[in-house]
Amino acid sequence: MPPVDPREALLILLELTRELTAKRPLEESLSRVTEAALRLVPANHSSVRLLDASRSTLLSGARAGAGADARPMEFRPKEGVLAACVAERRPIRIDDVRADPRFVRPRTQGYPVRSLACEPMWSSGEVIGVLSVTSAEVGAFDDQAQLLLRLLANCSSPPVERARLERLAMFDDLTHALSQRYLSLRLTEELERATRSGADVSVLLLDLDHFKRVNDEHGHAAGDAVLRAFADRVRAHVRKVDSLVRRGGEEFVVVMPGAGTAAALATGARLRETLNEDPLSAAERSFHQTVSIGVATWDRRETPEELEARADAAMYCAKRLGRNRVIASEAPATP
Repeated sequence: MPPVDPREALLILLELTRELTAKRPLEESLSRVTEAALRLVPANHSSVRLLDASRSTLLSGARAGAGADARPMEFRPKEGVLAACVAERRPIRIDDVRADPRFVRPRTQGYPVRSLACEPMWSSGEVIGVLSVTSAEVGAFDDQAQLLLRLLANCSSPPVERARLERLAMFDDLTHALSQRYLSLRLTEELERATRSGADVSVLLLDLDHFKRVNDEHGHAAGDAVLRAFADRVRAHVRKVDSLVRRGGEEFVVVMPGAGTAAALATGARLRETLNEDPLSAAERSFHQTVSIGVATWDRRETPEELEARADAAMYCAKRLGRNRVIASEAPATP
């Protein structure tokens, strides 16, 4: 790819700035940034990675070009060039990654990488992520390419951070489940809908057993990875109409519209069984993690808070009975 004309580069950046001022989901904004990077510099692959809420892990946000469909890789502190870019708060350019011990090559990467350039993304004086490009050619990125990458990172960081904060208000940054503040709202909406339709609404309250041991024995970065893997596992075993909420720590709630006690118990049993049969893969390890689940079905009189409290009580009953089980709450007696 020949060097981009300065006027064309300016037009690309202006176009991107205009696109990012529109209200877009975070993932779409990040995709626009990675696509613009491939138009600005002679790269085969581009990516944006953002720091998670604990600022301990660089999470894959969006990728474009070669290998965009491959399994994303996460970087922890002191691991890889991109983590060094965050830690040192400065750009990094490598003409030949084979000569740089910081470069970490994913085992599943199916495209060649010889040169790399990356720029920190800033918001309010803090690094929030990294914009990076790679090429199959040695020495593919010169000073002009690095400058264009810096301009792209600087002009895209503020709107990306706004989109991230908007998402954070609704979703948990770590697991991408709905955040706890939306649980009452979600339950209220479903109970109102069920009042009109006559349908059931059930709630699963899930708590990972002995999760503190994961953090104590493997560190909080591994604990975060387990929580992400668990949330992904739950999403894979519930319906599209169900809502996954992270209540806090290792506690999650699944709101199940149209599901009675039998259907909710069956879903809880599937979740428990899949964890017993298939360990969670996280932080390049396998974790044999079990879960205690409480189930409650709306009795058509309860408030959202009362329904959640019954599911919570059933979950603690499962804990007392030995953990790794699913317990249904009995509906309160009719007055």
